[in-house]
Amino acid sequence: MAAVPGGRRSGLAAGARFFCTAGRGLEPFLMREVRSRLAATQVEYISGKVFFTTCSDLNMLKKLKSAERLFLLIKKQLPFNVSSVSKGKIFNEMQRLTNDDPESWLNAISIWKNLLELDAKKVKLSQKNANPLKRKVGENDIIAKKLKTERMQEIQEKKECQLEKQIEEETLEQGNFTTKRDKSQEELQNGGAEAVDTHNQNDLTFRVSCRCSGAIAKTFTAQEVGRVIGIALMKQFGWKADLRNPNLEIFIHLSDIYSVVGIPVFRVPLASRAYIKTAGLRSTVAWAMASLAEIKAGAVVLDPMCGLGTILLEAAKEWPNCHCLQKVSILLFPIFHLGKSLS
Repeated sequence: MAAVPGGRRSGLAAGARFFCTAGRGLEPFLMREVRSRLAATQVEYISGKVFFTTCSDLNMLKKLKSAERLFLLIKKQLPFNVSSVSKGKIFNEMQRLTNDDPESWLNAISIWKNLLELDAKKVKLSQKNANPLKRKVGENDIIAKKLKTERMQEIQEKKECQLEKQIEEETLEQGNFTTKRDKSQEELQNGGAEAVDTHNQNDLTFRVSCRCSGAIAKTFTAQEVGRVIGIALMKQFGWKADLRNPNLEIFIHLSDIYSVVGIPVFRVPLASRAYIKTAGLRSTVAWAMASLAEIKAGAVVLDPMCGLGTILLEAAKEWPNCHCLQKVSILLFPIFHLGKSLS
């Protein structure tokens, strides 16, 4: 019943199993996008969700435009039968989501941590690459100042130069001693911080978010399902529940067609675009409409019925080499009447 292939050793390099939520009718767009943008394999869909396997990192996953939210898949199985079974038996079956196959949970958690660690390392590398540029600019200024001081020292007498050199050597020795002492203190502090980080990783906090639809929604509430799954996770893995600020969120969707368990990869939905300031047409729908135009480099994109310009924003962001126009109705109106008068 587990949906995550492979054992715990199969990390991100072997490909992780994800699923995205999509608006009604956008599943074909999302399937094409994950294949082209992420080189995804094992792509399949059910109503409102697309499942796929990919080795892409967080930067590539963030570029999905037709998806609402992205989840790391833990389990996907058949729905629970609630027609002729008591509540107690159904609760036991829900607890089996965690008890029967804990390896799939541990595998998903390790992949989730690897994704976050790789993203953090890339951020640190980008910061390190930016810092040497600043240091080079500072070094050039220091070299220029040293040249000026050397020219001034050449004018002075030899005795004064020797005295100044002696003073500089003494100050350098003192500076080296203080820097070594500061480095040793920093190493001790970093070692303590790393110990605290490893301790925090062991104390994992979580929250369960549930969604029930169909027949099971008439029998159970989302709060009841979340409580049952949360208690099972605490007993199985020793995690601590934190509803306000958890380290990990578990998403569960129970319906008449499937039962899906996953981990949200991003807290903010992919459909929330930072460059769209005013809410208008749904961003995923706008991107799908723009993709139907098969825009190429240098093309002119016209939107004569432009409202807030969401379609043009998506087109300009996805295809930066095109030219987007929104005030086209002013041009089309006289051209239309000119054509009628000539005919």
